[in-house]
Amino acid sequence: MPAICAPLVGRTRAALAAEAAAVAARQPDLIEWRVDFFEPLADTGEVLAAAAAVKQAAAGIPILFTRRAQREGGQPIPLSESRVLDLYAAVAASGTVDAMDFEMENAPADVARVRELTRAHGLALVLSFHDFQRTPPTPDLQQRFAQAQRLGADVAKLAVMPQSMEDVHRLLGATLAASQSLTIPVVSMAMGGLGAVSRLCGGVFGSALTFAVGAAASAPGQVPIDEVRATLAVLQRATGA
Repeated sequence: MPAICAPLVGRTRAALAAEAAAVAARQPDLIEWRVDFFEPLADTGEVLAAAAAVKQAAAGIPILFTRRAQREGGQPIPLSESRVLDLYAAVAASGTVDAMDFEMENAPADVARVRELTRAHGLALVLSFHDFQRTPPTPDLQQRFAQAQRLGADVAKLAVMPQSMEDVHRLLGATLAASQSLTIPVVSMAMGGLGAVSRLCGGVFGSALTFAVGAAASAPGQVPIDEVRATLAVLQRATGA
């Protein structure tokens, strides 16, 4: 069964600390800090202070640090890509997070830099791809999973928007194939109402992680963590996993 990750989307340090405490109380396996929601993002010192507050509130739950690019569904931010990379380097060196997410469609040199800094600081790297408009053809989905591994990811993640249940079915099939052919864990989800089922049964098809709402959603179609946990327990009993 997949691990459960709950996002944090607080816009200020105080809001983020309160959200982190509320989410940690629900005991997800992983907490994702979506730093693109954080209003003082341009102040590295404030980001590091907030990261320390999140780590304290998380009480040992691993933290995934994510700046989601606007072109892949993230919030507008007041930073150039070079400053984003500097921020990633500062956070990686701070010892406040356990993993980082970076889009595999970023410039190859930027992906390589994030790969190296995560290696240098002993962090896991999630290389991700998001399409909020559609679900790409199956060969493209398979290529994206393989691309993440080729670029040195520790985890490959795909999130797509289905237009039909056939799209959801194709994503789950591509996830199963990738989980069997690649040497790194894969994560996938179909977003929105149509895709909600993928967040509940994706583990059966090889997805190593699912995202659930602890306090607030970071993407359409996320399901409350208690409901996800209950559903996973039913599937675990039924499949004997």
